Amino acid sequence: MSKPALHIALVGNPNSGKTSLFNALTGLNQKVGNFPGVTVDKKTGHLKLEEGFQATLIDLPGTYSLYPRRGDEWVAYKVLMGADADIQPDLVLLVADASNLKRNLLFCSQIIDLKIPLVIALTMNDIAAKKDISIDISGLEAELGIPVVAVNPRKNKGLGELKKVLAHTAKMNQGLSPREFMQTKKLAPAAIDGIQRMFPQMSDYMSIHYLISHENFPLNDSTQTAIEQVEIDNQFNPTKTQAEEIMQRYTRIRQIMQQHVVEPGPLEKKLFTDKLDDLLLHQTWGYLILLGVLFLLFQSIFWLARFPMDGIEWMFKEAGGWLGHVLPQAWWSDLIINGLVAGLSGILVFVPQIMILFGLITILEDTGYMARISFLSDKLMRKVGLNGKSVMPMISGFACAVPAIMSARNIENKKERLLTILVTPLMSCSARLPVYTILISLVIADRYYLGFLSLQGLVMMALYLLGTVMALIVSYVMRWFVNIKEKSFFILELPVYRSPRWKNVGITMVEKAKIFVTDAGKVIMVISLLLWFLSSFGPGHRMQQVEAKYALLEQQQPAQKKILDRQFSAEKLQNSYAGILGHAIEPVISPLGYDWKIGIALITSFAAREVFVGTMATLYSVEETDNASLREKMQAARKPDGSQVYTLPAALSLMVFYVLAMQCMSTLAVVRRETRSWKWPVFQFIYMTGLAYLMSFAVYHLFR
Repeated sequence: MSKPALHIALVGNPNSGKTSLFNALTGLNQKVGNFPGVTVDKKTGHLKLEEGFQATLIDLPGTYSLYPRRGDEWVAYKVLMGADADIQPDLVLLVADASNLKRNLLFCSQIIDLKIPLVIALTMNDIAAKKDISIDISGLEAELGIPVVAVNPRKNKGLGELKKVLAHTAKMNQGLSPREFMQTKKLAPAAIDGIQRMFPQMSDYMSIHYLISHENFPLNDSTQTAIEQVEIDNQFNPTKTQAEEIMQRYTRIRQIMQQHVVEPGPLEKKLFTDKLDDLLLHQTWGYLILLGVLFLLFQSIFWLARFPMDGIEWMFKEAGGWLGHVLPQAWWSDLIINGLVAGLSGILVFVPQIMILFGLITILEDTGYMARISFLSDKLMRKVGLNGKSVMPMISGFACAVPAIMSARNIENKKERLLTILVTPLMSCSARLPVYTILISLVIADRYYLGFLSLQGLVMMALYLLGTVMALIVSYVMRWFVNIKEKSFFILELPVYRSPRWKNVGITMVEKAKIFVTDAGKVIMVISLLLWFLSSFGPGHRMQQVEAKYALLEQQQPAQKKILDRQFSAEKLQNSYAGILGHAIEPVISPLGYDWKIGIALITSFAAREVFVGTMATLYSVEETDNASLREKMQAARKPDGSQVYTLPAALSLMVFYVLAMQCMSTLAVVRRETRSWKWPVFQFIYMTGLAYLMSFAVYHLFR
């Protein structure tokens, strides 16, 4: 008979191998959510231990000590302090880096003094061996009074032994150290006694943390006041106490290191990775290599995602065509084909980009190069209110803003993370390419300079640069108005270079795709159905007149049925609610050089930017979305006064609008999910639309 499920908290320093161990222990048997109140990934997984134990493993955010500074560190801190009502672990599994044991033992020693059942998983043993570091594991166990197990998650070594130790610790409750790591009572004896009179079962060290951080714990007002009084009565100084504690811990850690760890002298030969850093972090070569890596990443996302995206689009096109043949002519058939199926297509078509982007980013993280990218770019980003970790989401935005915004989670500072989310959609994503391509081909001559510089290519590059420059400018301005006072620390540890963990890459790709489809997909589907309704229905009398008109024409001209069907579709759209809305906004958009048809495209392309081309094809009664035919129709398009619609000023204005405007509902859905509020996506929509309008207006009148 299986025993009740254990709850095990997985903790450790950043870059200690915690994620690798979590994935190795749980595999695909894991779930990703969010910790209550914060946008920090909450990973939980299930595994079977020895002796019939079932366990739930909770992967807590990485932290260096029990003195948190960032939001994700506070999540781990509150769980360990018993201040999280949702997570009450039975024991703690701490991941420690064998190649950097001294730093890892600080966090370990603090947990020991909390008197929580604890097991240490010692990782990075291969790196320690390359550095000629030798650890006496049995001696370390005896010194600390807790189990220590050497593991290699990448090669699945030591995992069976670790599971046995976890089960044995849970069964015998032997995770408690028989003695304190250090005598924390001496740091503030009178104040600790005061806390323990209120909480008789509390350890000395946890009492210190209640004195320091009680405002962040779920305590009633009378208890908060009583703790404050204990501080005042005993003249408790939190800063002094913390400093004394850290100094005493490192004194004890140095003694342990001398007894049980053999390390090479300070003049040992540098590792290959250290030499590689001299090149990759060079003031000149480092930036050139970075640009090359980002270029390859950018191109790979387009190249690798193109084939599965084309396949998904083909599959849904075929499915829509098949449904069109088998389903009867009815409104609910149109709902299924152009509402549900089209909406589902708009969700799933993003999945290849999301999976490939996060797969490539995970590879960069696993190899250790992601930290170098952040380090190199931090100086520029900090000048505009961001930091080095903002670079990858912004670069990823060239492929798709949806996964790019999701990848901003690794930015700890709330203000910098929010600014990154707010400006990332200004980067021109791949969905804008069809719009740019057709408009450039309409108004920009196919001319070359110096024999190889294409004028059309230069205009395309200028559009991408415009989005990038505007993102930096907007961030610089917005940093003065976003009222988040959290102090920014860009403390970065450069991990050693290692080969990617392909299992980890695969798990991450599946996780991110699942999050997008299940969370953002719900909002996208709802808005897709709303857009279908607006485009398919209109005031009864107007739609009846259109239907009667074309029913009569089909009787009079049966040979022209295909042409009449396309014209009927265009006129029906013109008289739909979306068409009426297009005519309604025409006075607003006419100063930008647009007519009502472009107005409808601006509305329908809110589902996805590339919908612009499909909308134009329908409006101009083109049977298929063929660029050549559509270009001819668009070139021949005239306004009621006979003037050309797509002039150079109007086309440039429209391209600028698509560069700067928020034109994608999936982006807004993801911003809503990441910020946990409608305030920021609404603000983002308003500021981007306003910026696009003003810049488009300026461009149109500048080139007239």
